[in-house]
Amino acid sequence: MKKKILVIDIGGTNVKMMISRGNRRKFKSGPKMTPRDLMTQIKAELESWKFDAVAIGFPAPVRDGRILTEPKHLGKGWVRFNFEKALGKPVRIINDAALQALGSYRGGRMLFLGLGTGLGSTLVLRDMVLPLELGDLPYRDRRIIEDFLGKPGISELGHKEWEREVMFAVGQLRKSLIADYLVLGGGNAKELSQLPEGAELGHNRNAFLGGVRLWQTDPRTRRPKWKIF
Repeated sequence: MKKKILVIDIGGTNVKMMISRGNRRKFKSGPKMTPRDLMTQIKAELESWKFDAVAIGFPAPVRDGRILTEPKHLGKGWVRFNFEKALGKPVRIINDAALQALGSYRGGRMLFLGLGTGLGSTLVLRDMVLPLELGDLPYRDRRIIEDFLGKPGISELGHKEWEREVMFAVGQLRKSLIADYLVLGGGNAKELSQLPEGAELGHNRNAFLGGVRLWQTDPRTRRPKWKIF
């Protein structure tokens, strides 16, 4: 019998919960939200939902299902938080951009960039998912690239200059990582009046498919189908 997966996509601005592509709920997050705040909100929203397992996309580096550092755009206390104990179900956690990337993938060598509060990034090829931290790359004025491509960049640069910056930078990132195609996700991708060459628009609902794929197993080995690095 197929598992029913609850997908929780935690972002710096909103938390989105999905039990199917059409059955979704959302609430605000922000720089003061702690894991306890998250659980209070989730449990209030989920009283009527039944699920067997949970997939979580989290806005910080994650390795082997473990959050490595506190997120830049949320409160504190996430690194040692036990999601399985709090939710009472098996949980798998990956970076939030990796979750959307996994759900957006349709073959080849794909680069996913999430234009949201910051800059999410993931490379996917065959059965491998490689979460990246391209947002921390050095950029102009000794700052990092997510300062300009993320949400603060729109306010600082103005919309037209921000769009020019995005068109140039994401094109260079695609070339650098030899990607066959580029998927632009995140809330601010819709702010672009045109897409860079070789790019297509992602959608937040792809996080649900990513969460389902995260729980897929290889029928021969019964091990997870996707290798998350």
